[in-house]
Amino acid sequence: MNRDLASNNTANSLNQELFQRIKRLKKEMNAIILAHYYTVPEIQQVADIVGDSLALARAAEKNDADVIIFAGVYFMAETAKILNPRKQVLMPDAHAGCPLADSCPADEFRRFKEQYPGSIVITYINSTAEIKALSDITCTSSNVEHIIRQIPDNQQIIFGPDRNLGAYIAQKFNREMALWQGYCYVHDDFSEEYMLRACAEHPDAELIAHPECQGEVLRHAAFVGSTKALLDYTASSPCRKFIVATEPGILYEMQRRSPDKIFMTAPKAPDNHRGVCTQMKQNTLEKLYQCMVNRRPEIVVEETLRLAALGSIRRMLEMSPG
Repeated sequence: MNRDLASNNTANSLNQELFQRIKRLKKEMNAIILAHYYTVPEIQQVADIVGDSLALARAAEKNDADVIIFAGVYFMAETAKILNPRKQVLMPDAHAGCPLADSCPADEFRRFKEQYPGSIVITYINSTAEIKALSDITCTSSNVEHIIRQIPDNQQIIFGPDRNLGAYIAQKFNREMALWQGYCYVHDDFSEEYMLRACAEHPDAELIAHPECQGEVLRHAAFVGSTKALLDYTASSPCRKFIVATEPGILYEMQRRSPDKIFMTAPKAPDNHRGVCTQMKQNTLEKLYQCMVNRRPEIVVEETLRLAALGSIRRMLEMSPG
């Protein structure tokens, strides 16, 4: 037998065994498993709900489970705990953080706010509980446009921590915004040069992009949208081939929904090693199983901080379409 085939067969067998163990444990614990689209395929396969940040926040808010297991990055599990103080929230790897969220320290953001008195603070969900506590409204890339439409035209806005998403929204709505200069390394590293090269090589493909990409990339995209919007677009578009400028974990769900279409990850320079969110990929099936067995790592949010952060999350959910 071919060594690669034998190795794949062994891995599949181990995965199937873990799937069954996780399924039994989930029932015993009355647990729900939430996973982001950027996690590895086997995590998406075992999850009860796979979604973007907004869908997962809603799922975290409304469920009958006693235990929430969050396969994503830390701010996502932290948000679930803020919404569910009486439930146990676990994540497979507590070191799966978000560099974008980490780029916005609370003390520095507080001083940034002080430079723009009277502004309303709208903060991307990719942020820490401390930043959410300093904010008026949390948002996601799925609902930010809907939320911005509800803010009076003469109201100045502070937006953080993602500068590219903020710049995209500011330009689209012609709004004055003070932007915190954070970014997602996966999206920010897509370049116009390589994007144009890919479009020239595949003239029959549509370029689609997440608004966390730089403006020089977005202006060449046939469609710009959140993770969910990109998924919905590829499923409904008559186009059969796509160049996808976002984290490549999403290609698993795109291919699952549209098996007859072709999906390509937007290219980067050969020496660029920041093509995937390594933090999302830290969620493995074995770590997921072990966190259920050991009931740790557990997410804990101090109550005063939780209540302070809860307000901006609640306002987001109230202002979002159903």
